[in-house]
Amino acid sequence: MSVAFTRRHVLEDQVAGFRAQPNADHLSIIRHAAIFSVLAHNGHEGWALAALKAMPDVSVRKVGPAEWLVVSETSGADSLSRDFAMLDAGRLSFFEQGDGRTLLRLSGPNVRRILAKCVSVDLHPDVFAVGQSGTMLCCHVSANLARTGVDVFEIAVMRSFAGPVFEELVEMGREFAMTTGFSQ
Repeated sequence: MSVAFTRRHVLEDQVAGFRAQPNADHLSIIRHAAIFSVLAHNGHEGWALAALKAMPDVSVRKVGPAEWLVVSETSGADSLSRDFAMLDAGRLSFFEQGDGRTLLRLSGPNVRRILAKCVSVDLHPDVFAVGQSGTMLCCHVSANLARTGVDVFEIAVMRSFAGPVFEELVEMGREFAMTTGFSQ
Protein backbone atom coordinates (compact mmCIF):
# COMPACT_ATOMS: atom_id res chain seq x y z
CA MET A 1 0.00 0.00 0.00
CA SER A 2 1.41 3.34 -0.98
CA VAL A 3 0.75 6.54 0.94
CA ALA A 4 0.87 9.94 -0.69
CA PHE A 5 1.80 12.81 1.59
CA THR A 6 0.77 16.36 0.85
CA ARG A 7 2.94 19.18 2.11
CA ARG A 8 0.77 21.56 4.10
CA HIS A 9 1.68 24.57 6.17
CA VAL A 10 1.23 24.07 9.90
CA LEU A 11 -1.25 27.00 10.00
CA GLU A 12 -3.29 25.91 6.98
CA ASP A 13 -6.36 25.02 9.07
CA GLN A 14 -6.24 28.16 11.26
CA VAL A 15 -6.20 30.46 8.24
CA ALA A 16 -9.00 28.69 6.38
CA GLY A 17 -11.79 31.18 5.83
CA PHE A 18 -9.58 34.29 6.21
CA ARG A 19 -9.71 35.30 2.55
CA ALA A 20 -10.66 38.97 3.00
CA GLN A 21 -8.69 41.90 1.59
CA PRO A 22 -5.97 42.89 4.08
CA ASN A 23 -6.78 45.78 6.39
CA ALA A 24 -4.20 48.36 7.45
CA ASP A 25 -3.17 46.01 10.28
CA HIS A 26 -2.43 42.58 8.87
CA LEU A 27 -0.81 39.32 10.01
CA SER A 28 0.82 37.48 7.09
CA ILE A 29 2.00 33.92 7.28
CA ILE A 30 5.09 33.48 5.15
CA ARG A 31 4.55 30.21 3.34
CA HIS A 32 8.01 29.64 1.84
CA ALA A 33 10.87 31.07 3.87
CA ALA A 34 14.37 29.65 4.01
CA ILE A 35 15.54 29.88 7.62
CA PHE A 36 19.01 28.90 8.83
CA SER A 37 20.60 28.96 12.25
CA VAL A 38 24.23 30.11 11.99
CA LEU A 39 26.78 29.81 14.79
CA ALA A 40 30.18 31.50 14.74
CA HIS A 41 33.10 29.52 16.06
CA ASN A 42 34.97 30.99 19.02
CA GLY A 43 36.87 34.12 18.04
CA HIS A 44 35.25 34.47 14.61
CA GLU A 45 32.07 36.32 15.55
CA GLY A 46 32.96 39.56 13.72
CA TRP A 47 34.05 37.75 10.57
CA ALA A 48 30.91 35.56 10.57
CA LEU A 49 28.53 38.51 10.99
CA ALA A 50 30.27 40.45 8.19
CA ALA A 51 30.10 37.40 5.89
CA LEU A 52 26.38 36.94 6.61
CA LYS A 53 25.56 40.60 6.02
CA ALA A 54 27.41 40.48 2.70
CA MET A 55 25.11 37.73 1.40
CA PRO A 56 22.44 38.99 -1.04
CA ASP A 57 18.69 38.64 -0.41
CA VAL A 58 18.92 37.59 3.25
CA SER A 59 17.95 39.11 6.56
CA VAL A 60 20.29 38.46 9.48
CA ARG A 61 18.63 38.33 12.92
CA LYS A 62 20.48 38.19 16.23
CA VAL A 63 19.55 35.22 18.40
CA GLY A 64 22.30 35.26 21.01
CA PRO A 65 26.05 35.58 21.38
CA ALA A 66 27.64 34.40 18.11
CA GLU A 67 24.30 33.04 16.84
CA TRP A 68 21.97 34.37 14.15
CA LEU A 69 18.93 33.38 12.14
CA VAL A 70 19.39 33.99 8.43
CA VAL A 71 16.04 34.37 6.63
CA SER A 72 15.25 34.64 2.93
CA GLU A 73 11.98 34.66 1.03
CA THR A 74 13.67 34.80 -2.38
CA SER A 75 16.50 32.27 -2.07
CA GLY A 76 15.68 28.64 -1.41
CA ALA A 77 17.24 26.47 1.28
CA ASP A 78 19.40 24.61 -1.27
CA SER A 79 20.77 27.84 -2.69
CA LEU A 80 21.55 29.26 0.75
CA SER A 81 23.13 25.96 1.77
CA ARG A 82 25.52 26.22 -1.17
CA ASP A 83 26.32 29.83 -0.25
CA PHE A 84 27.06 28.86 3.37
CA ALA A 85 29.18 25.91 2.23
CA MET A 86 31.43 28.33 0.30
CA LEU A 87 32.17 30.20 3.53
CA ASP A 88 34.99 29.02 5.81
CA ALA A 89 33.74 25.94 7.74
CA GLY A 90 36.43 26.60 10.34
CA ARG A 91 34.74 29.87 11.26
CA LEU A 92 31.03 29.07 11.32
CA SER A 93 28.46 26.29 11.30
CA PHE A 94 24.99 26.44 9.78
CA PHE A 95 21.82 24.39 10.16
CA GLU A 96 18.66 24.53 8.05
CA GLN A 97 15.63 25.41 10.21
CA GLY A 98 12.90 26.10 7.62
CA ASP A 99 10.89 22.98 8.41
CA GLY A 100 11.13 23.56 12.15
CA ARG A 101 10.18 27.25 12.28
CA THR A 102 7.27 29.36 11.11
CA LEU A 103 7.61 32.98 10.04
CA LEU A 104 4.82 35.49 10.73
CA ARG A 105 4.82 39.12 9.52
CA LEU A 106 2.78 41.68 11.43
CA SER A 107 2.34 45.05 9.73
CA GLY A 108 0.28 48.18 10.10
CA PRO A 109 -0.05 51.42 12.03
CA ASN A 110 -1.01 49.61 15.27
CA VAL A 111 1.65 46.91 15.14
CA ARG A 112 3.42 48.16 18.30
CA ARG A 113 0.16 48.32 20.23
CA ILE A 114 -0.67 44.76 19.20
CA LEU A 115 2.78 43.43 20.06
CA ALA A 116 2.86 45.35 23.37
CA LYS A 117 0.15 42.96 24.56
CA CYS A 118 2.38 39.92 24.12
CA VAL A 119 6.06 40.96 24.38
CA SER A 120 7.81 42.71 27.26
CA VAL A 121 10.26 44.72 25.14
CA ASP A 122 10.17 48.44 24.43
CA LEU A 123 9.21 48.65 20.74
CA HIS A 124 9.51 52.42 20.44
CA PRO A 125 11.25 53.27 17.13
CA ASP A 126 14.12 54.99 18.98
CA VAL A 127 14.78 51.85 21.04
CA PHE A 128 13.91 48.96 18.69
CA ALA A 129 15.14 50.26 15.33
CA VAL A 130 14.54 48.85 11.85
CA GLY A 131 16.92 45.92 11.42
CA GLN A 132 17.05 45.11 15.12
CA SER A 133 16.02 41.69 16.40
CA GLY A 134 16.13 39.58 19.51
CA THR A 135 14.94 36.37 21.03
CA MET A 136 12.23 36.90 23.63
CA LEU A 137 8.95 35.58 24.93
CA CYS A 138 6.13 36.35 22.52
CA CYS A 139 2.68 35.11 23.50
CA HIS A 140 4.32 33.03 26.27
CA VAL A 141 6.58 31.26 23.74
CA SER A 142 10.26 31.78 22.92
CA ALA A 143 10.45 33.50 19.52
CA ASN A 144 12.75 35.72 17.50
CA LEU A 145 11.23 39.15 16.88
CA ALA A 146 12.73 41.32 14.12
CA ARG A 147 11.75 44.82 13.03
CA THR A 148 11.98 44.71 9.24
CA GLY A 149 10.27 47.99 8.33
CA VAL A 150 8.79 51.17 9.78
CA ASP A 151 5.58 49.42 10.86
CA VAL A 152 6.60 45.82 10.10
CA PHE A 153 7.76 43.09 12.48
CA GLU A 154 8.50 39.43 11.80
CA ILE A 155 8.22 36.65 14.33
CA ALA A 156 10.09 33.37 13.86
CA VAL A 157 8.64 30.73 16.14
CA MET A 158 9.13 26.99 16.47
CA ARG A 159 6.64 25.11 14.27
CA SER A 160 5.04 23.28 17.18
CA PHE A 161 4.11 26.62 18.81
CA ALA A 162 2.93 28.37 15.64
CA GLY A 163 -0.77 27.62 16.25
CA PRO A 164 -1.02 29.07 19.76
CA VAL A 165 1.11 32.11 18.84
CA PHE A 166 -1.03 32.74 15.74
CA GLU A 167 -4.27 32.46 17.72
CA GLU A 168 -3.04 34.80 20.44
CA LEU A 169 -1.83 37.39 17.90
CA VAL A 170 -5.23 37.24 16.17
CA GLU A 171 -6.89 37.87 19.53
CA MET A 172 -4.53 40.78 20.30
CA GLY A 173 -5.28 42.36 16.92
CA ARG A 174 -9.05 42.00 17.15
CA GLU A 175 -9.64 45.54 18.48
CA PHE A 176 -7.81 46.92 15.41
CA ALA A 177 -9.74 44.75 12.92
CA MET A 178 -6.49 42.99 12.02
CA THR A 179 -6.79 40.59 9.09
CA THR A 180 -4.75 37.45 8.48
CA GLY A 181 -3.70 35.37 5.52
CA PHE A 182 -0.84 33.72 3.70
CA SER A 183 1.62 35.98 1.94
CA GLN A 184 1.69 35.75 -1.83
